[in-house]
Amino acid sequence: MGLILDSSVIIDAERRGETVEKLIERVVHSTGDQDAALSAIGLTEIVDGVYRASLPATRSRREAFLRELMSDITVYPYTKETALLAGRLDGEQRNKGVVIPFTDLLIGATALLLGYSVLTVNTRHFRRIPGLSVMQM
Repeated sequence: MGLILDSSVIIDAERRGETVEKLIERVVHSTGDQDAALSAIGLTEIVDGVYRASLPATRSRREAFLRELMSDITVYPYTKETALLAGRLDGEQRNKGVVIPFTDLLIGATALLLGYSVLTVNTRHFRRIPGLSVMQM
């Protein structure tokens, strides 16, 4: 089993001033020793935050954190299979009146295909995805 880290976990750690090593220690302490990875969609959200930084010092700090993170963690791509699963889940849930924010849907579909859980700060949207194991940080 493994974990897909939601961008909220990464953003929270960076804002706390943690190192990637400290983040990984907290993840292991909270969830046990599992493979932890990012989805390409989550990585996109993190990179977006780097470039939206209003201060050069903030951007520089975020870039350094991201470089360290990228050297230590696997990033799973968005694939055709992910797209098919996400489209099916979205259609089925919308037919029931359940709306899942698009990026969370794609991150969740990536985790489902891998047989991984999602580790997030905010479980609300991920809990709307049937069959997805969700853990809160």
